[in-house]
Amino acid sequence: MDWIEKELELLADASLERSLRTCSPVCEAPGYTLRGERRLLNLSSNDYLGLAKHPAIIEVMREKLLTEGAGSGASRLVTGNRPPYDRLEEELAYWQKCEAALVFANGYMANSGVIAALVGRGDVVFSDQWNHASIADGIILSRAEHARYRHNDMAHLRVLLNKYRDKRRKLIVTDAVFSMDGDQAPLRELVALKREFGAMLMVDEAHSGGIYGKRGEGLCHELAVQDDVDIHLGTFSKSFGVYGAYICGSRTLIRWLVNKAGPLIYSTALPPSIVAGVSEALVVVQGEPWRREKLFALCILFRSLLGSSGFTIGVGNSPIVPLIIGDNDMTLRFSSALEDEGIAAVAIRPPTVPDGTSRIRFSLSAAHTENELRDAAVRIRNIGLRLGVI
Repeated sequence: MDWIEKELELLADASLERSLRTCSPVCEAPGYTLRGERRLLNLSSNDYLGLAKHPAIIEVMREKLLTEGAGSGASRLVTGNRPPYDRLEEELAYWQKCEAALVFANGYMANSGVIAALVGRGDVVFSDQWNHASIADGIILSRAEHARYRHNDMAHLRVLLNKYRDKRRKLIVTDAVFSMDGDQAPLRELVALKREFGAMLMVDEAHSGGIYGKRGEGLCHELAVQDDVDIHLGTFSKSFGVYGAYICGSRTLIRWLVNKAGPLIYSTALPPSIVAGVSEALVVVQGEPWRREKLFALCILFRSLLGSSGFTIGVGNSPIVPLIIGDNDMTLRFSSALEDEGIAAVAIRPPTVPDGTSRIRFSLSAAHTENELRDAAVRIRNIGLRLGVI
């Protein structure tokens, strides 16, 4: 096993080695995190609507924990399919205006399981090059051909669709909002291409569910293309503040996944308390639109403050705000300086992002205040000036 040590040395020399750091919540201040004894403004969380500490969600989970127990005890196809699953899946289907829904343990398992269930040898998957790693892994697992198109480049996608138009099955997969850049997929154009070439369309709403749409349904509903999307995927670990993932679509799709999606079939079901907590979170997501309104106002403010300071930031209106630095070592130094100034914002480096585009990925939450972000922007600007980034 000596080779591992040598490979780790290479990663460290390139400023690419990663390590785990312990963080704890701050009960009285949901927009903060603790590292050791230091309280830091948390600008690296995906808790977009600030629901992770919502008292109603926690109370429902506590009650279900006492009545249903700590774990489900089996996979869903054995004896793990407890009553909270039935309720949540009915609610999800109604929320998404789809025929049926299916809950998975997490987004990674949902992406990998669904793709492998829908396509195989002799088929092709068209995937945006900036899609989440779980999508790429799902394509590898499926053994279908992987036709990766340039980011949001519909002309390139058309070329690939023409090239593989005679394949048995064709699946187009995209993130709705891209996790490292915060920009949106051109969903209307994707729908048009899907129709033209007779492909299936799968949209991952992990970073847009709960945020976009009148009731937080996601970007597909915001753009009124939901009826042309065959597979809707979303997660509960971000805007919902809990854990898990879902697929919404036709009854036929859900029946097929119950029989063919390996991660669902062969994994122990989520604990009932978590599933019940997600149901309560869904009520809050739909019933408290002020959280979305506040979040978007904070996004506009923060993006404006960083942009006017001279930083290179990603385009879009999502709560994901990437500050592009480029050099790996400089990005690590910037992240360390942020922590010294009381801000938790981690360095994102290859292979998560392309070479030469290392960045600080800021993530905003409705738990933040305008004053906190204004103060953070001043500190970020001062660091940028001190390190020569701006």
